[in-house]
Amino acid sequence: MKNITLTGSMLIFCALFLTSCSKDSLQDDVTAYDQVVTEKAEYDYNTIEVEILDELNTYRKAIGLNELKVLAEVSIESEGHNEYMIQEGEVSHDNFSMRASQLMNRVGAKAVGENVGFGYSSSKAVVNAWLKSKGHRENVEGNYTHFGISVRQDEEGRNYFTNIFIKK
Repeated sequence: MKNITLTGSMLIFCALFLTSCSKDSLQDDVTAYDQVVTEKAEYDYNTIEVEILDELNTYRKAIGLNELKVLAEVSIESEGHNEYMIQEGEVSHDNFSMRASQLMNRVGAKAVGENVGFGYSSSKAVVNAWLKSKGHRENVEGNYTHFGISVRQDEEGRNYFTNIFIKK
């Protein structure tokens, strides 16, 4: 009898405890998990980065192309690639398809292009090098709407450049 009373008491306690914490409707569950978090990305551009963006837009405007809008998310992706290149100790387009895919998913990019560089000491020098290279110039002159840039130095003070272009 003692076991039955104890078991009965436990069942009643559990029933009260579990029902007192339940949601009033299915809508409460949907609302709790169906939240969209929107966060505006920010990127602090240094002097050389601003100069490169300005020089690229000046060049595009001079040849009759639209100026590109700066997009922080693109610069953040560029910065990640610079960190990778510095870690590896070489300039590359490694993992470009992953960067492109992330930009397509995050910001709705429909096309993505990338220029990289190494060792230049000024914005003019790296932009001139990109314009002298057929593939890099094609990216600069491409049918893009937005771009981003990152310039980072390794321990020896050598600059690594990643410039990504996207079309939205």
